Amino acid sequence: MGVDDFSFAVQLANTMDWNMAFEDFGFMAKLEPKGCFVLFHGPERVGIATSVSFGKVGWFGNLIVKEDCRRRGAGAFLVKHAVDYLKSTGTETIGLYAYPHLIEFYENFGFKPDVDFLVLQGKAISSATEGTLQLREAKKQDVSALMEFDCQCFGAHRKKLLKPILLNTGNLCYISADNHEITGYCAAKVYEEMAEIGPLMCRQNRVDAAVTLLKTVLGKLRNLDVFTCVPAEETALLGTLFKAGFRENFRVTRMFLGPAVAKNCTYIAESLERG
Repeated sequence: MGVDDFSFAVQLANTMDWNMAFEDFGFMAKLEPKGCFVLFHGPERVGIATSVSFGKVGWFGNLIVKEDCRRRGAGAFLVKHAVDYLKSTGTETIGLYAYPHLIEFYENFGFKPDVDFLVLQGKAISSATEGTLQLREAKKQDVSALMEFDCQCFGAHRKKLLKPILLNTGNLCYISADNHEITGYCAAKVYEEMAEIGPLMCRQNRVDAAVTLLKTVLGKLRNLDVFTCVPAEETALLGTLFKAGFRENFRVTRMFLGPAVAKNCTYIAESLERG
């Protein structure tokens, strides 16, 4: 996928109401220049797929094919091509988020269901934090330590994804720490009228820190339209969001080809496209 393909990718993606922009595909192509693909039928563009490699863990993202080319093998061709690409980079595990009706489709390639995630939407309002946890806003000098902490929890180094998010001064990131040791962090990507909360990463036994981080970030996103993707098993985080007026848009299932990752932590996805 090149710059000349971005407009087609946006137009095709938004036939599915994905609300994507030119910049979204620019970001993906910058992260993984050889991992974003356009499928042609003769001279005509008919499909797209994106993927990103984090070393031993890769993520399969957007997949969409023009409606008149579906059920003819185009989607399967793109999936196989992306999986082969990720394996060629040395990945041992490939993750993705699947809509319920596509779980069986991905199982045909060897992906196995892991846990369900809820994609939520709401208007952020001020939310008072509770307890005595010490939170602080992340600074430039924290980026290396945050990326190392994320690697310990996620199972792979997401430096090329996290660094531009954390260094963007328009975004938010708060850190929870005990005796100067990071126990969790929560970031939010902020756009003009909306924001996306994620990633959030905390030690598995520190749900209290995760809830406080989430409340703190929500309080900084007042009046913005906010989206986030939360595991169905994280009832404390979901309770916080539902109490704040968020609603469920739809559900997806995290699936893995290879050993599962990001299991021993409290986790909100960075995005559906990148894990």
